[in-house]
Amino acid sequence: MESTLRQLTHDLSYDFEALKSSSAFSALSAIKRGVERECLRINPTGMLATTPHPKALGAALTHESITTDYSESLLEFITPPESDVNTTLAQLEDVHKFTIHNIGDERLWPLSMPCFIENAQDIPIAYFGESNVGKMKKAYRTGLRNRYGSMMQAISGVHFNFSVPDTFWQHLATQKGVQATQEWVSEQYFSLIRNYRRSCWLIPYLFGASPALCKSFVEGREHGLDFKQLGRGTLYLPYATSLRMSGLGYTSNEQSSLRICYNSIDTYVRLLREAMYSPSKNYAGFAAGEGGDYQQLSKNVLQIENEFYSPIRPKQPTASGEKPTDALALRGVSYIEVRALDVNPFSPVGIDKAQMHFLDVFLMACLLTESPKFDAERYKETEFNLNRVVLEGRKPGLNLLQNEQEVAMRDWAEALFARYAEVAAIMDENYDDNRYSEAVKREWLKVEDPDLTFSGRWLNKLLAEGDNAVVGRELAETYRQQIAGFNYHFKSAEDFVAEAERSFAAQREIEAGDDMSFSEFISDYFAREPAKKNA
Repeated sequence: MESTLRQLTHDLSYDFEALKSSSAFSALSAIKRGVERECLRINPTGMLATTPHPKALGAALTHESITTDYSESLLEFITPPESDVNTTLAQLEDVHKFTIHNIGDERLWPLSMPCFIENAQDIPIAYFGESNVGKMKKAYRTGLRNRYGSMMQAISGVHFNFSVPDTFWQHLATQKGVQATQEWVSEQYFSLIRNYRRSCWLIPYLFGASPALCKSFVEGREHGLDFKQLGRGTLYLPYATSLRMSGLGYTSNEQSSLRICYNSIDTYVRLLREAMYSPSKNYAGFAAGEGGDYQQLSKNVLQIENEFYSPIRPKQPTASGEKPTDALALRGVSYIEVRALDVNPFSPVGIDKAQMHFLDVFLMACLLTESPKFDAERYKETEFNLNRVVLEGRKPGLNLLQNEQEVAMRDWAEALFARYAEVAAIMDENYDDNRYSEAVKREWLKVEDPDLTFSGRWLNKLLAEGDNAVVGRELAETYRQQIAGFNYHFKSAEDFVAEAERSFAAQREIEAGDDMSFSEFISDYFAREPAKKNA
């Protein structure tokens, strides 16, 4: 086992015993997490609800916790950074409860892959009001529709935001004999990101929950996948874990040629900026402001940075009108956003406490383990491994690639879990329980028995009970009743009503403050000189 661990994982970057004696790990009780959960609104028959974003939920442009993603029908619930997992879950319950009480007889679709949608044209693009910022959001989404199609944009996911407390960075820097500057902290986050990319395949294996989809999703599309059919309208792959993360979901042929580098913040920012200003032949046919017609924001490979689909992103909160790459260049990485999570169909709020505990361990192990720089071949291996697991992750005897050699997925997982157990045991010392060690043990059982994975459980449920549309509709109704019975924890219904009113007032203020035409606003946005790192 020791030799396997050395072969399949890198060495620890830090001395655990030294960190323990310096009280570094006690600082991890201040890790902060936030969740962004997406979900479609559906009507009682299980069809997409094409009604406008409910007014009772506030203005999608300015509301702190309830907004829309691509579509008017695609809600997004956001929790602020918190150091207590129970607080985050309670906040999610609050926003779900208020939403359920204010969408009439509609439900929340409990799966990542969309409900039955007869025609992609039925998916309404989100509306954010008449301010220049609101119009820009709509033009960007119009570009997404024209570039990738609306069906892809109707997929739901869960984003897990994670940041390490400053006190922990101070301990790490002391052990390395360096200053905990923002530049150094950004380097550590990028080190985490590289290791995340190396072992990212494990996330859809454990938590992928989309082995099946409604037939309407691929109607008329070439996909080359050997689907099996269940019932009248469900397609599935027997060993798939997350079709959401496959070539059917959040991928792009245009972006496949990009080689965004995670070796440093400078190269990451530079390459994203280049993609934003590099013309694309594929998108040249869509208007980008000619005669006031915005079928996209630009004719470049990326309209804006957020169009780049990645299973993880380095993040820095942006000021009003600030580009994400400028925020990163000026202030470095503040947190990372894990984007490889399917909606958990076994939780009414799309994610559960056990997942968050395991993700804490997974990400800390990525941070504390040596993280060599990528070359092009190693980066391609991460893409290959992720794609293989999302399509065949539960297949017996599955092999992955590491350093151009095939390795058994189970052997690699075993080596990783040995590291996770080591990290979890130390993280548990902050608490009176074994929450992290228990989370690691629980997820290891899924490696031993693929039927325990979310995808295995969901596919077995479908095979026993019926097709995706029927089972999804029934589960949506079950959760509607369950959520309606929740108690409010941190916000009352009155608090949410007041927040909605504030959001409309904030939107009106933004609209009143516009001092240029939309075309001038867009020209100014893209003409600004890229921000550079402070000396």
